[in-house]
Amino acid sequence: MSVTSWFLVSSSGTRHRLPREMIFVGREECELMLQSRSVDKQHAVINYDSNRDEHMVKDLGSLNGTFVNDLRIPDQTYITLKLSDVIRFGYDILFHS
Repeated sequence: MSVTSWFLVSSSGTRHRLPREMIFVGREECELMLQSRSVDKQHAVINYDSNRDEHMVKDLGSLNGTFVNDLRIPDQTYITLKLSDVIRFGYDILFHS
């Protein structure tokens, strides 16, 4: 297992450590809550694959989408995150992994 820690860094510089487990991203009742009208209540999920030591993001069918490096990812499809990827949930929240 890797000893590397992964963080999401918001556009304001706030760091959110990614745990080695599944977390939900959204406006309500999620491990990572974002205050944006363009983010659904449960918008996306970030999962950790311990066998491959990778984090993956999946959009949960949100209205405004989840983007990795400005490309909208398909609903219900995991995308593997790489160092320095830019992730956007909805329109106006940017994160770097």
